[in-house]
Amino acid sequence: MSPSRVLKWITGAFEAVLGIPVLGAAIVIGFLWFPLVIMLVLHIITLVLTAKDEGAKTGSILGIVTSCIAWIPFIGMIMHIISAVFLMIDASKPDKTSRKNVHFAS
Repeated sequence: MSPSRVLKWITGAFEAVLGIPVLGAAIVIGFLWFPLVIMLVLHIITLVLTAKDEGAKTGSILGIVTSCIAWIPFIGMIMHIISAVFLMIDASKPDKTSRKNVHFAS
């Protein structure tokens, strides 16, 4: 599994936690919105690695948008959930470069 897919699973899980109504809000507000900055950086790193691996970029791009607008209370919660779903779907798909490097034993 490529590092970009691992990061998609990790960021997807983090987004899912931040999407839980009371818990996610408590984490974000309790740490003074710093988790949104951390997620932004993680999504950018994931996007760069995904571009290198020629994988699906939708979840990472959506995560970047979410990190930028998640300070808006209900919109942020919905965006975290949507981002988590897309990241998990993208993480379950193999990257194009990993498909090219598959060798079957004969």
